[in-house]
Amino acid sequence: MYVLKSRIFTVVFVITLLLFGAFFLLITYKLPPTPSNNSVKEPLTSPTSSVYTLDLSAQSLDKLPEYVLSYTLLEELIISNNNITGALPAEIRNLKNLKVLDASNNNMTGVPAEVGQLSNLEVLNLSNNKLTGLPYELGNLKNLQILDLSGNDYAKADLDVIKKGLPSNIKIIY
Repeated sequence: MYVLKSRIFTVVFVITLLLFGAFFLLITYKLPPTPSNNSVKEPLTSPTSSVYTLDLSAQSLDKLPEYVLSYTLLEELIISNNNITGALPAEIRNLKNLKVLDASNNNMTGVPAEVGQLSNLEVLNLSNNKLTGLPYELGNLKNLQILDLSGNDYAKADLDVIKKGLPSNIKIIY
């Protein structure tokens, strides 16, 4: 494993030799916190690159940068500790490989129903936002193992409906 660090981001390259001499490249981006409103507005790499983990936590973001939605190979998206308001864009459904979505500690007031289309999602952390309602489509997340809704003011009746569709062994934090 080779680890390259810079002031802008940390790139972790893991190169593994696979059958028939093919190489697999895994890139993880972790940006350092930005105390000002200088949010990350430009793509870090081309959308076709093999970015599997993108950590945009503590970047003073007020919305999810549009380019993130083009990283269709993403498995982990961390956008915690920002100032994201409203709801994530409906196009979040394009991140079909997403397993972890951490949008905790923002000011989000809603969750798009399209999150329920992320069939590979295993961890959904929406804690410490300003959610007042939850889409019933969250009940479609059959692979979900952890759902963290703590620190929100949603209707408990919403969660009761959602729970009916979720796996019985799920850990729900509320």
